[in-house]
Amino acid sequence: MQMRFLPSIITALTALTLTSCSTTTAEQYEATALTSYTWLVLYANNLTSQPQPRIETFANTSVVNRNGLKPAGAVVGPDDRELWWPTLPPRPSVDEVEQRKRPQEDVGKPELIKDIKYKLTYGVGNTQNTLPTNYEVYRQVVKAYPQRTPLELTLGVNDNSVEKAEPVSK
Repeated sequence: MQMRFLPSIITALTALTLTSCSTTTAEQYEATALTSYTWLVLYANNLTSQPQPRIETFANTSVVNRNGLKPAGAVVGPDDRELWWPTLPPRPSVDEVEQRKRPQEDVGKPELIKDIKYKLTYGVGNTQNTLPTNYEVYRQVVKAYPQRTPLELTLGVNDNSVEKAEPVSK
């Protein structure tokens, strides 16, 4: 009885997949990679068995990479992905960590987290869009940017992200 619904489910999913992504050509674009360091500390009644420990964020630093160029304020890099990084934020002191501790909680060791957020800003006509993207798109823009090569962008579901960028042959 359930098998008769399978063709209609497959058709609906195929239609959703085909209509939820689109492409556009952009001649104006800028890719950014926000690199950051953040100190985090875990707090829990039992750090080894509590599934959802409380996370406290301490100091962080960040720098914006644009189109592969060295940003002002970058001190580390370029790394193996050609990204530049900010200075390390100060490690939280024992006093700072203890001040955020609640009664009965255990405290984890401070952890330094590295994070990267990629975005692409592109113009089509008089409209500018900024969407999240990935490392591959960022690298494609870095390669295309010096010659201002037009890019064909493949947008994600509901046009909420840029999934792919390919140079348009002139």
